[in-house]
Amino acid sequence: MNVPDELKYSADHEWVRTEGDIVTVGITDYAQGELGDVIFIEFPEVGDTVTAGDTFGTVEAVKTVADLFAPLSGEILEVNTGLEDSPESVNKDPYQSGWIVRIKASALQELDQLMDAKAYKEHIS
Repeated sequence: MNVPDELKYSADHEWVRTEGDIVTVGITDYAQGELGDVIFIEFPEVGDTVTAGDTFGTVEAVKTVADLFAPLSGEILEVNTGLEDSPESVNKDPYQSGWIVRIKASALQELDQLMDAKAYKEHIS
């Protein structure tokens, strides 16, 4: 199970990479494994405002559909449109090409509510 040390994690299995007040969000290796083959991502609109803990889209897999939950509050700056043609990138490379959205965080202190890699590994074990 791949759980990169430099990322933060939500209890809902989203990961967060921070670059200043811009955060990149995706689903974890654990989550994609539980979902199975991803076939479609429902994205929010660029410019939408999200609140930590609220649903911002869905991941559709062969087995099920799962909600995506915003790990931080802010404005959607970008969606990974490459996943429209290659949703399987979420399965193959969840932490790089399989990212889902970029958010301009409005409350970086919300990062304190997320887990580090060690805590996330305990959460999924």
